[in-house]
Amino acid sequence: MSDDRFLEGLKVYCVGGAVRDARLGWPVYDHDWVVVGASAGDMTRRGFTPVGRDFPVFLHPVTHEEYALARTERKRGHGYTGFVVHASPEVSLEDDLARRDLTINAMAESVDGTLIDPYHGQRDLAAKRLRHVSPAFVEDPLRVLRTARFLARYRGLGFAIAEDTLALMRELAESGELGHLVAERVWTETEKALGEPSPEAYFTALDDCGALEVLMPELTEDPIALAAALDRLHCLPAPQADGKTEAEGAADSEIGERRRWRWARLLEHLGDDARAALTERLKLPKAYADLARQASRTRMLRLDSEAAPLTARQVLDWYDGIDAWRRDERLAPQSALLALDEPGLARLLDAAYQAAQAIAPKELLTEGFKGKALGEELDRRRQAAIAEVLADAS
Repeated sequence: MSDDRFLEGLKVYCVGGAVRDARLGWPVYDHDWVVVGASAGDMTRRGFTPVGRDFPVFLHPVTHEEYALARTERKRGHGYTGFVVHASPEVSLEDDLARRDLTINAMAESVDGTLIDPYHGQRDLAAKRLRHVSPAFVEDPLRVLRTARFLARYRGLGFAIAEDTLALMRELAESGELGHLVAERVWTETEKALGEPSPEAYFTALDDCGALEVLMPELTEDPIALAAALDRLHCLPAPQADGKTEAEGAADSEIGERRRWRWARLLEHLGDDARAALTERLKLPKAYADLARQASRTRMLRLDSEAAPLTARQVLDWYDGIDAWRRDERLAPQSALLALDEPGLARLLDAAYQAAQAIAPKELLTEGFKGKALGEELDRRRQAAIAEVLADAS
């Protein structure tokens, strides 16, 4: 970077996550840059493209990395957007770092590799501590979720949230500020946390500070069920990128699959109304909502089987509930979910499905069944085929 003609004469610092993760031995993929002592005009004259909507951020003419002018923020309204941003050549690097959430995110590195650490982030890294930079932490409710997410990332390294920071998180949860977070931001942080090595730590931290009751009250109604659900987050029904995290190079499709399954396992004990309410509140993507619904139906079938032998009607309703006839690709993962606890039942239901699927609607059409009568006869024959498989297994 020192030979970059576009940056010549500018005071440029690498800040935030890249500085933090390099010192943790964590993979670094992106760099954030802060420019001190420059104006927006200085950047555009050098060929940088302005892209910041709420504060001055510019894209490098060649690398397209983001360079932000040093800035300060002053709380004006509610939520994470209620800030007045001030960026000018007079804003120092220390001023810019002071507005950040955690000390481990408030470190900077100069071009020659010198660490600038006015808020003792390196000390907190060594102590494995997530600690707020200043009391201004309470001005941004999103920091509650971000802190919980960083715990989900680094819990395996031994990190914990500092007690005084947890106290500020509780203060935010009690203040009503969390209610000003839009659903999309809550879900963005939650979805990221589901991809971290210790996702249960995210929900536990939110529960400890009272934020979970505000944001996802359905999960807090039964503490015992919540504890069991958090234990399930690492018990997934399919190979998940060989256990790799995003930072360890798992493929995007595998990361997405892991996140969706973790969410489904978290919600599978909820009733339809509670799950629907949570889905609506967080404005969940359809893929997450659908998988959670399917996992819930699979759990209920397993519980029914533990109470009494399953009937063909119950099994047929399960196939219908996960839409297995039109979406047969859904059966294998739900069967794998069953197999985690009841492998014999999973095999039995796979066999019953094959028997029921062999009954072709076209054959019923040739026999003269039409309309409602066709659907009723198809249902009856599928149920009979399932009943025969269940009887043979008993």
